[in-house]
Amino acid sequence: MEQKTRFGVILGLWAAGLGAAAQFGKIAVSFSMLADVYGTTGAALGFVVSLVGLVGIIFGVTAGLIVAQVGYRRSLISALVLGALASAYQATLPPLALFLASRAVEGASHLAIVVAVPTLIAQLSAPRQRGLTLSLWSTFFGVAFAILVWFGLPLARVYGVSALFAAHGLYMAVMAMAVLALLPQDVVRPGHKLLKLNDIAQTHLRIYRSPNLSAPGLGWVCYAGAFVAILTIMPTFMEPSSRAMIIAGMPLAGIASSMTLGVWLLRRIKAYRIIQIGFMLSLGFSLAIWTAANQTWAYFGLALSMGLIQGASFAAVPQLNTDPQAQVQANGAIAQMGNIGTTAGTPLLAALVGFAGINGFLIFTTVLFLAGIGVHGMLAGLRRRAI
Repeated sequence: MEQKTRFGVILGLWAAGLGAAAQFGKIAVSFSMLADVYGTTGAALGFVVSLVGLVGIIFGVTAGLIVAQVGYRRSLISALVLGALASAYQATLPPLALFLASRAVEGASHLAIVVAVPTLIAQLSAPRQRGLTLSLWSTFFGVAFAILVWFGLPLARVYGVSALFAAHGLYMAVMAMAVLALLPQDVVRPGHKLLKLNDIAQTHLRIYRSPNLSAPGLGWVCYAGAFVAILTIMPTFMEPSSRAMIIAGMPLAGIASSMTLGVWLLRRIKAYRIIQIGFMLSLGFSLAIWTAANQTWAYFGLALSMGLIQGASFAAVPQLNTDPQAQVQANGAIAQMGNIGTTAGTPLLAALVGFAGINGFLIFTTVLFLAGIGVHGMLAGLRRRAI
């Protein structure tokens, strides 16, 4: 275990994570342009967005097993190269069926990155600074989406969507070379056991039966399902003049609270307690939105509260699991549960809002946020009884 935090290497790994987040974001910001290219806005094109997440749902935990066997450094570099090749191919704008196949390949690349990087960051951090470094890691999605909106979208508008995909492929290739230089050797020894189909089933059972391995992921599904759904569905309730500011500002507000108050709390309180506090505050601001759905401050309060959940969820992994092999399994569960949340949350909130209006929003957030509080409380009780 590293006793001195290697901040330079950690920043490089975080930068590699931005490329993984952009595997989602590049499609989100260019979706209308892809509709023009392929002449469709139907389910087939929608699958371009969801296919990476579907791969995560099916293979999230499996990715953790493979990364642990192959080696974290080797898996990360291979995933970055694979992601670079997939984006380079997408820049040629192949037929839709082949484009979808490249997105499945990209899903495998994405999974390996988001499983390997937080495990490596935990090993490269001194224990007292692990809350800071893993809170930094938790910002990778928000930062990547902001960069894509500020720079990627204008690039695509001026030079076409191919230029955006080519730029992403180049970035992934540069990150592969950077990781190769920053990590001349693996910091965690890989396993050598031959992976069998039965191992995959047994590992799923072991993770979700364990209050240590499952806790970060089971809380994360509540966070991921709520945050993405709120950003997608709730703009219709916002004041039109402030709508764009709220949508762009909510992820940044979450990052700000995670990197300031969240880091400060992680040095004083256990991570799962901070997650519970974040869910409690989020429930309070959801009530505020329910009573005044056009108030900007309520949305930013919700984002600040959810930022506490964001950083503490990743920090909980090494707090609850000291062994690197256990950490990569817990991170695999986060990837799997996060993809379930983002895939299911938006259509569920859309259905509830369509049926009950703003009351549907309150039902949705109340259930998810109370579930987040309850699951962490229940699993903490199981850990105490086990001790």
